[in-house]
Amino acid sequence: MKKIISTEKAPKAIGPYSQAVEVNGMLFISGQVPVNPETGKIPEGITAQTEQVMKNIEAILKEAGYSFDNVIKSTCLLSDMANFKAMNEVYGKYYPNNPPARAAFAVKGLPLDAMIEIETIAAKSVKS
Repeated sequence: MKKIISTEKAPKAIGPYSQAVEVNGMLFISGQVPVNPETGKIPEGITAQTEQVMKNIEAILKEAGYSFDNVIKSTCLLSDMANFKAMNEVYGKYYPNNPPARAAFAVKGLPLDAMIEIETIAAKSVKS
């Protein structure tokens, strides 16, 4: 059965999609941009934006009863590959051991002119 996951601690969807969907012990988190859910604003710089994206992902994981230990795959979309190293430094803090599989791409543009967007897949049966 498909369960829609939503929390006020992450930005609301800006289109016809859910923050996350859980099915058969797996959680599929839609791409998160660096909108601070309390202010509705995007912070300046790739480091602050990556940190905000990871906080948004963490809030959705927690709402669904998951943690970063359950994450099995991430896809990182960057507005500029020159930001890859700085993004990696922040991202790595959230996965100090047994990080998930991951892809990172540069794209022409992201919603709200963000510098980064990350989508995430987690599984309940997985713990690092």
